[in-house]
Amino acid sequence: MSDKKFNVKYCVLLPIVLVATIFLLAVPVSFFGIDALTVTQQRVIALFVFAALMWIFEIIPNWTTSLLVIVIALLTVSDKGLGFLCKPEFGQLVGFKSIMASFADPVVMLFLGGFVLAIMAEKYGLDVTMGRALLGLFGTKPKWVLLGFLVVISVFSMFMSNTATAAMMLAFLAPVLGTLPADDKGKIGLALSIPVAANIGGIGTPIGTPPNATAVKFLAESGVEVPFMQWMVHMIPYVAIMILLAWVLLQFFFPFKAKKLVLEIPENKKPHTWKTTVVWITFIGTILLWMTESLTKINSNIVALIPLGVLTACGIFTKDDIKEINWSVLWLVAGGFALGTCLQGTGLAKVLIQAIPFGSMSVVLVLVIAGLVCYFLSNFISNSATAALLIPILIVVAEGMADPAAANNAEFIALGGKQAMIVFIAACASIAMLFPISTPPNAIAASTGLVETKDMAKVGLIIGIVGFTFGFLWLTKIFPFA
Repeated sequence: MSDKKFNVKYCVLLPIVLVATIFLLAVPVSFFGIDALTVTQQRVIALFVFAALMWIFEIIPNWTTSLLVIVIALLTVSDKGLGFLCKPEFGQLVGFKSIMASFADPVVMLFLGGFVLAIMAEKYGLDVTMGRALLGLFGTKPKWVLLGFLVVISVFSMFMSNTATAAMMLAFLAPVLGTLPADDKGKIGLALSIPVAANIGGIGTPIGTPPNATAVKFLAESGVEVPFMQWMVHMIPYVAIMILLAWVLLQFFFPFKAKKLVLEIPENKKPHTWKTTVVWITFIGTILLWMTESLTKINSNIVALIPLGVLTACGIFTKDDIKEINWSVLWLVAGGFALGTCLQGTGLAKVLIQAIPFGSMSVVLVLVIAGLVCYFLSNFISNSATAALLIPILIVVAEGMADPAAANNAEFIALGGKQAMIVFIAACASIAMLFPISTPPNAIAASTGLVETKDMAKVGLIIGIVGFTFGFLWLTKIFPFA
C-alpha cells in the first residue's frame, strides 16, 4: 500500500467510520423514530453501519472486518458480553454460542467442502484432465474456441473458486494469445471470456460463489429450504442463456481475424496412483450426492463434509493442504451470518417489519431497488461483502411482504416469494463486473494487458443490464423460484 493510500484510509476514512458509528451509538434511542427500539437493537444498527462502511472503504481486509463484527457483537449484545453493557434492561440479548456458531454454520461447512474438492482437483490434475477433455470438443475455429472457454470456465466456476478457475484458464490461454496477430481484437474477447464466464458460472450452484451460500443460509433460517438440485435446476438455464449472450457479445465487439486457433493444453504430468482414483471417485460421488439430495435425503451441508472425512482418513488431504483453504472467504461469510444472527436475536428484525410498511409497498419496486443497490455495491466492494450486508436486511423485508396480512402478499407470492427475491439478489451480486476491481477474475483479465477498462466496462454494463432484467423476469415470471 502506498503512503498516500495509507494516509487517506487511516487519516480520513477510518475517522469517518468511527465518528458515524459512535454517533449512532451515542444518540438517544428516540433519534431513530422507531417505536419499541431497544438499546441492544440500536447497537446492532450501529454495527451494521460500521460493517458497511468498513467493507465499502476496505480500510482493513474484508475478512478482518467480519472478525471485528463478531467480536464486537459478542462484547456488546451477547448474553456473555461486557457486564455493564449487556444487562437485560437494555433489551433482548443474543446467545453468545449462536454468534460464535457463525464460524461453523452449516453453509460455511458447505463452502469448506467445495474448497477441499477444488484443492484436490488441482493437486491431482483433475482440473487439467477435465479442461483438456472439454475444450477439445470445440475444435479450432476461433468462435467455437471462445464458446469452449466460456462453457468450460462457467462449469468449473460452479464447483471451484472463481479466482482459481480464472487463474487456471489464463495459464491455458496465455500461449494462444501470443500466437494471434497483434491487431486481432479476438485476443480481447478471449481475455474477457475468463472473468465473464467465471462470474456468471458461479450463479449455477449454491457453492459457486459466497452470495449463493448466504442466500441459502438466510432462506433456511426463514423456513425455506433450497436443495442443491433445486438451485441448479432453476439457475443453470439462466447461466446457459447468459453465457450464450456473452458469446455473441464478445464476437460482436471483438471479432477474430485469425481463421484457426489451436489450444495446446499440456497433458496432466502427475502420476496416476490409487490416490488419484480415490479423489476422482470422491469428487464425482460428492457432486452426485448434491444433485440427488431429494432422493437420498442427505442434506447438502452434510454431503460437503464427506470429501473432507474420506480424503483425510485416506491420508490424501493433509495438514499442508489445510493451509490452502481460503479461510478469509469463510470468515468473511461468517461475519455476515453473525450480523443476521444479531438482527434476529435482538428482535431488531421484528421491530423493523412492524416499523417500516414493507407489506404495503410495491413488490416490483422493492425488488428492483434492492437489486440495483446490490449490483451497484458489488461493482465496488466484494460480492461476498455485499451479500453479507444486504441479504440479512432483505430477508426481513421479505418476511414483511410474506405476512398473509400484508396488502401486497398476493403479488409477492405470485412473483416467487422469498426464494425469488433472495436468489435474485445473490445473482445481482455476481453479474456486477464493470471494473478490474469488481472481482478477482476481472483483475486477472486486466493483468494480461490486453483489456482496457473501457472494454471491460462496455461488456460488463451490457451483461449487467441484460442479466438484471432477465434475472428478474426469469425468477419471478418465467421460472419462479418457488
